[in-house]
Amino acid sequence: MDRWTRVLTVTVVAAGTVLVAPPEAGAAENGLLRLAHLSPDTPAVDVYVNPVSAPGDGPALLTVPGAGYGTISDYQDVPEGVYTVSVRRAGADPGTPPVLSTAVQVDRDSARTVAGVGRFADLGLEVLEDDHSLPPSGQARARVVSAAAGAPTLDASAGGTDLATDLAFAQAGAYTSVPGDAGPLQVTVGGEPTELPLDLDPGSVYSLVVLDRPEGGLTVRTVLDAAGSGVVPTGGVETGAGGTAPAAPASGVVGGAVGLTVLTGLVMAHRSRRGAARR
Repeated sequence: MDRWTRVLTVTVVAAGTVLVAPPEAGAAENGLLRLAHLSPDTPAVDVYVNPVSAPGDGPALLTVPGAGYGTISDYQDVPEGVYTVSVRRAGADPGTPPVLSTAVQVDRDSARTVAGVGRFADLGLEVLEDDHSLPPSGQARARVVSAAAGAPTLDASAGGTDLATDLAFAQAGAYTSVPGDAGPLQVTVGGEPTELPLDLDPGSVYSLVVLDRPEGGLTVRTVLDAAGSGVVPTGGVETGAGGTAPAAPASGVVGGAVGLTVLTGLVMAHRSRRGAARR
């Protein structure tokens, strides 16, 4: 099972659109950053992202309005370095002090997903290492990310291949090769199986994010990590979704031609039992 790395004491998440053009993709000194709101019961916030090397100098590198559970961004190509993520209540004056702020490390040639996970009462901002190694010919690679409070633990399989066993809420499984025509994702919670629509392209790499549906039950959001040619999706292109019904999670996915969804936290009662960690 992949290891989530704790970055901030307590958090909640938000999403939005990049207001400043990102650095040129493919720069040698850059890393990839993707963010996700995977906490089922958290409020929306506004988020501002600045390099630590230039705090408060001019407009934020990235500015995002509030959004909620179920939002997952494409990767953003950003220079290697440390970034400050500042969080305010949704709609708050950007000149007011942030409710929370933290630093996120982006390394050269790294690919990471920063996600708010858990319930609102016990939230954490986590960094997940993403592996873009391509699968064998005719197969896809996928991992399951458990973000459904309705599934305290789950088993998952596709095309006869086990993808997760006893995967706990707010955890991610390891990448596994599966047939390119694997068919639906079978998720079992408490002995009850559910089939969720799944469409994987051979040669590509995916994260399969299991979410709560607003009306009950589960859905899966199929997120493209790397394409068959080895191309990593960047910008604001929506990567797709599936589930037991067309309805998306309450806040849906925010995307667009220049979108970058940023996920971070808002918690009014600061809990100190989680320490900051750099990846």
